Amino acid sequence: MSPTLPEPERDLPAAEDDGEAVLAGGCFWCTEAVFQALDGVTEVTSGYAGGSAETADYESVCTGNTGHAEAVRVRYDPARISYGTLLRVFFGVAHDPTQLNRQGADRGPQYRSAVFYADDARKHVAEAYIDQIERTGLFGAPIVTTLEPLDAFYEAEGYHQDFVASNPMQPYVCMVAQPKLDKLTGTFGELVKKE
Repeated sequence: MSPTLPEPERDLPAAEDDGEAVLAGGCFWCTEAVFQALDGVTEVTSGYAGGSAETADYESVCTGNTGHAEAVRVRYDPARISYGTLLRVFFGVAHDPTQLNRQGADRGPQYRSAVFYADDARKHVAEAYIDQIERTGLFGAPIVTTLEPLDAFYEAEGYHQDFVASNPMQPYVCMVAQPKLDKLTGTFGELVKKE
């Protein structure tokens, strides 16, 4: 993973941003924790995107056959943090965008790297940022993140919400989520909420 990614050359103007993004970067526990730590983020919800309502439940999604990805819906104040900045954190800290249908030991299409866009403006910003960071060569491998239209976001079961904050000593949290939070503080400390 890169030490730090460049500021996006293209971004959504705050006045045109409704303050919502849906991103998938492996296990939603880790992705949720990273975005919850950002100043300007008002709410993060773990859930499922890319499949239908009938199979939007953890047991079904874990089969890898539903078309869903574990995703997070990030609500934020565009006057305090931009969509492009969220993408910078997403690609730089929240996950490894060069891993196809997996993140570390979590394997399957439900762990894919994806930006679910609600409109063309978001799609164009994400496309431009992927092109921009590909040109830098910082990852040393191609970015495999998909850009997928957001048809719906399905909230995950209650026990998945705020998982890292509620289970700080859980082994997966200690081994996988905490290093991402440490990297967030080290790489993007100026973006982290002050206590």
